[in-house]
Amino acid sequence: MTTFRSWRVHDQDGTFKGQIEDQSIADLPPGEVLIHVSHSSLNFKDALSASGNKGVTRSFPHTPGIDAAGEVVSSDDSTWKAGDRVIVTGYDLGMNTAGGFGEYIRVPAGWCVRLPANWEGHTAMAYGTAGLTAGLCVDKLLRSGLTPQQGPVLVTGASGGVGSVAVELLAKLGFEVVAMSGKADQESWLRDLGATQVVGRDALTPSRKPMEKPHYAGAVDTVGGEPLATVLKQIRPEGAVAACGLAAGTDLPSSVFPFIIRGVTLAGVDSVEIPQIRKTEIWDKLATEWRCPKSEQSAKTITMEELEPALSAFLKGQSVGRVVLAHQGAIQG
Repeated sequence: MTTFRSWRVHDQDGTFKGQIEDQSIADLPPGEVLIHVSHSSLNFKDALSASGNKGVTRSFPHTPGIDAAGEVVSSDDSTWKAGDRVIVTGYDLGMNTAGGFGEYIRVPAGWCVRLPANWEGHTAMAYGTAGLTAGLCVDKLLRSGLTPQQGPVLVTGASGGVGSVAVELLAKLGFEVVAMSGKADQESWLRDLGATQVVGRDALTPSRKPMEKPHYAGAVDTVGGEPLATVLKQIRPEGAVAACGLAAGTDLPSSVFPFIIRGVTLAGVDSVEIPQIRKTEIWDKLATEWRCPKSEQSAKTITMEELEPALSAFLKGQSVGRVVLAHQGAIQG
C-alpha cells in the first residue's frame, strides 16, 4: 500500500499543531483524480487553517494547502489520464479536503487545470492562488476600460503575494504603479518589480470626508476595510478598483458618492469558485504575455520541515512575496 508524507494539523485540546506524518493513499477523500503533488504554495488561508480557524477548516486532523501542482497518477474521468500535469487551486482544496501540503491529493476531475506546457510545478506555485488572483484583478481593471494613459494605479498590500505579482504585472503592461506597503524595508524590492512610487499605509489615513482629491485612475486592493473605503474616495472619474482581500476587515464604511459622482467601478474578484475556463485563461496569460519573471525568481522555496515558521509569519504579517513548498524529490526551480 502506497504511503506518503503529509503535514497534518492536529487539535490538541484547543491548541493546533502541525507535524509531518506518513499517510496511506486510502486515507485520502473520494475523487476521480489521484495526483502526485510536486509543489504547493503558502497562502493566508493556509495559515488560518493551520491555526484552527473553523471558518476555513471544520474538522481535524487536516492537511492544509489550497494550491497544488503535480502529475496525474490515475483518473476515473476521461478528461485526465496518467501522466497529465495539472494545477489544482480553489474550491475546497486545503480547507476541508486534504490539500497540497501532502505528497498526494485526490480531487474531483472538475478541479483540475492543465499545467501550461512551458511551466514546471515550481513555476506554477510561484504564482499559485495569489498570482491567479492578481491576474484576475488586472483582468477586471482592463475589462473596465482602464488604460495606462489614464494615470497611476495603486496596489495595496503590495509586499504580499497578490500585491507583489500585481505590481509587476501592471508595470509590465505599461501602467504607472504606486505600491502601498507597511513594510518600509521592501521599498527597493517593490521598485525592482516595477513600482514607480512606494508609499506607506499612512497614505490611506481614514477621514470623514465623503470624497477626497482624486489621485489614482485605478487600484488593486488586497486588504479591504477602511483602506478600501479610502481608496474609493481617491479614484479619478471613471476609474476602477478590483477588490480581493479582507486583511484590514470585512466592513466597507463607504458612501455612494464615489460611484454616483465620479462613476467609479468597484469590481469584486473571486479566485475560488470561478469557472475553470476563466482560470485556464488567466494561467495561460501568466505563462506567456503576462509572465512575471521577477516574481518567479523572488519566490522563496521551503521544505515541509519549514512550514510551521513560514505559516506563523503569515499570521504575524511578516511574510513577503511568494513562498513555494517543494516536496521531496521535486525540482526546486
